[in-house]
Amino acid sequence: MSYNNAGLELNKGSQAGPERMEGEDHRTALLENLLSVSDFVKIQRAFEIAVAFTSKEICFYDLLSKEEFPCQYKLQGLKGTPICMDYWYDPLDANESILSFGDTTGKVQAIAFTAALISLFERPASACEDERATVTFNWAELLSGYHKCCYTLQHNLHHGDWVRQVTYNASLDAIISSTTNNTNTVVLAWREKSKKHLKMTSFNIAQGIHAFDYHSWLNLIATAGIDNKVCLWNPYVVSKPVGVLWGHSASVIAVQFFAARKQLFSFSKDKVLRLWDIQHQLSIQRVACSFPKSQDFRCLFHFDEAHGRLFISFNHQLALLAMKRDTSKRVKSHENIVTCVLYSSLLKQVISSDVGSTVSFWMINNGQKIKQFAGCHGNAEISTMALDANETRLLTGSTDGTVKVWDFNGYCHHVLNVGQEGAVDISQILVLKKTILVIGWDRAITAFRPPNFNQFFIQPEEWKGGIQHRDDILCAAFLPPQTLVTGSYDGEIVLWNNSTENAHYVLHPDYQSPLKPQSDTEPQKLLGARRSCSSYPTADQATLGACSFETDIKCNNAVMRLCFLEARKNTSATGGANLVSCDGSGYVRFWDTFKKQLLGEFLAHSGVGSIIMSTDKLNQYLATGDLDGWLKIWNIEEYCLNSNESKITQAPTLIRSFQPHEDQISSLEMCELGGHELIISSADCSVCVTDVCGAPVWIFGQAKHWQIENWFSLPKKDINLMENEIQEENIRGIPLLTNKESFLEPTEHSLLDKKNKDEATYKARSSEVINLGIKYKEKNIRKKKSHNFYNDEGIQKSSSTFRSLSIGVLEELPEVNKPAFLLDHEKYFREEQEEECPKIPELPSLYKTLKAVFVEKNLFPKDILDREQRAKQLCQETSSEVKIKRNKKQL
Repeated sequence: MSYNNAGLELNKGSQAGPERMEGEDHRTALLENLLSVSDFVKIQRAFEIAVAFTSKEICFYDLLSKEEFPCQYKLQGLKGTPICMDYWYDPLDANESILSFGDTTGKVQAIAFTAALISLFERPASACEDERATVTFNWAELLSGYHKCCYTLQHNLHHGDWVRQVTYNASLDAIISSTTNNTNTVVLAWREKSKKHLKMTSFNIAQGIHAFDYHSWLNLIATAGIDNKVCLWNPYVVSKPVGVLWGHSASVIAVQFFAARKQLFSFSKDKVLRLWDIQHQLSIQRVACSFPKSQDFRCLFHFDEAHGRLFISFNHQLALLAMKRDTSKRVKSHENIVTCVLYSSLLKQVISSDVGSTVSFWMINNGQKIKQFAGCHGNAEISTMALDANETRLLTGSTDGTVKVWDFNGYCHHVLNVGQEGAVDISQILVLKKTILVIGWDRAITAFRPPNFNQFFIQPEEWKGGIQHRDDILCAAFLPPQTLVTGSYDGEIVLWNNSTENAHYVLHPDYQSPLKPQSDTEPQKLLGARRSCSSYPTADQATLGACSFETDIKCNNAVMRLCFLEARKNTSATGGANLVSCDGSGYVRFWDTFKKQLLGEFLAHSGVGSIIMSTDKLNQYLATGDLDGWLKIWNIEEYCLNSNESKITQAPTLIRSFQPHEDQISSLEMCELGGHELIISSADCSVCVTDVCGAPVWIFGQAKHWQIENWFSLPKKDINLMENEIQEENIRGIPLLTNKESFLEPTEHSLLDKKNKDEATYKARSSEVINLGIKYKEKNIRKKKSHNFYNDEGIQKSSSTFRSLSIGVLEELPEVNKPAFLLDHEKYFREEQEEECPKIPELPSLYKTLKAVFVEKNLFPKDILDREQRAKQLCQETSSEVKIKRNKKQL
């Protein structure tokens, strides 16, 4: 990430060069004498990488070559050393692109390409004959317009100051550059209508800046000031910033917007990272003391917004800060990240493991937790698990370099010393009839043979086939009677004879070749013979949209999973595919191991990287899961059944595509229950189960248990109601079973079974020590009290699996005498005649019963009536006197 010298330190990227100080010419002279990489940039979609050197030249390298990266073009004759570069291309037309760079003389220059996917520059006729030849040309040729497929843009407004950062922004249609000077600190070079001339505007910022970033939605430029301030600028207002973010106590050296949340990252020289809310201009998070201790360092800063990862470089060190998602409301099956899931068809249980060395057992029909083994490998992570052929023993592989063999009571019978007392990354355990194969951390196969398991600690035995892979083996699969395949990180699939333990063929998407016996083949010749790939792109690869750099060139062929299609019995005669593989770039491939050829491939998941897969026993369905938590179900029943001369690239029928998880799917398992195919997946801390055709996603550990059999028998209306209930319920607790657990003891014993169980010396902490919830305990106490009247004959709930179920013919019931009300219906239920009710006599009217008329003299005493009469007379007299007085006044 940096170049170190006693007199000078130079970093690539926007922070190149030392701090601004006196003696600029002397530093420039020193820099010109160094042959070091000053910066590089990837030219997207054109499969090139541009590298700037301190020798004042820019070289363009081809990325499509698999053996080496030849230099196709070399640009010389630059006046200054390019120390920062940026590449932009039009997402709608990648032919239109701009490569901009700034140098130590203060110049900002750009090359605008018009046919980037066809050719960056003109190639002479002599160079076209030799594809490996490097075309060398001068900057003066570009200025003269000799190359018709590009033109140049440049300005020198920084006046000799080192250009610390440069970028082209399409929304502004301008080239933005910055220096550490206080005049013309940030320069915006606007492209005019002709596209070949620039109009300049500049910002003057006190003490200069180290870096900047532009937010197109908010139309803001954020600058990392040497004066400890982060300023927000409107590109069209150069007089003053629209906002200032205070809080850093040292010089700010990097800024970058978090576009989706309208937030901003800033990083200062005292190693303090701050996250700002742009709208309120407040610091919402501060991170310090999480970086390597160094007084003098050069920093590069990049935030991967798609994955929530922040990269910060410190000289030769790189720090990664990952944003954690809010998982408080998620349903958790484990307290730690789940690493592997298995299904036991014998017990009808799902077995899951996590990085905390815990193994849990779940009932698949209702999601109830049966038991849990804690601390299986101490504090080491359990990376993978496997069941033996009879499903009576569980094997757990850990990063501590051991594989342990358990029974379902939590007893460890054997410890397989895989890593030879060292830590290894075990990716798969393959249990065969006479051998146990462990792979994942080396190019060799580690073998154990159960017939020789006479002690508690078991050492690995020799694998006769030796080392045949060039890279670490990641996965394996077995097809009876003797076909073994192993897939490695470099994309090779090696075919073995398990009986002789010898390899005889290697399969790869680009080549298929036989393998000679190990004694007759030198390792270097063996590795060189497998390389038969073209070094240069074809015409199809140069066309727009032919392929994407991230996925379609299939740069990562690492074999992640291998599955044999054992249900296809006649593939040796018909020539159909009998092996499926998936790789690190999202491809699924179908192979014919008998004819040693690739029959078909298709892109199952685009742009997400590596995938994993699983298939059912009848090989009708294929389930694939990716890093984003998406699950896809494919119908492969009729796919690649016959051998064809041309490879099939069309994908099979997609039955279902959904996202049961928000994180990477770490394990996938398909099983059959009641005639229905179920899919078990794990990601982060949860384990889910659903079916092929569209059942809801149930999570092991949710509060409300389910009944899968009832769901399959429901009509469509009831199914929709159940889906809504599952989506709306608030899941918090994990109810468990009672303390006493019993397990099925199979009649057949595998090679891992021991006659004397007393030899077991280790026992995991099982579910007996798990504390049940208070409400659950109280509920059980009330149940026990309510059934005390049964005494010793009370009903006891069995926790063991039924060994068999006897169904007989029901006995015929004796004839029952019918009750009287059924025999004589009329007697008990006939309607009776209504009796006539007596007539009620009418009451006489009021006027007939009234004997006298109501008069005041009959109602009130005489004195009251006299008093009222005198009052009326007095009132009349006073009123008459008043009238007489009024008449006199009028006269």
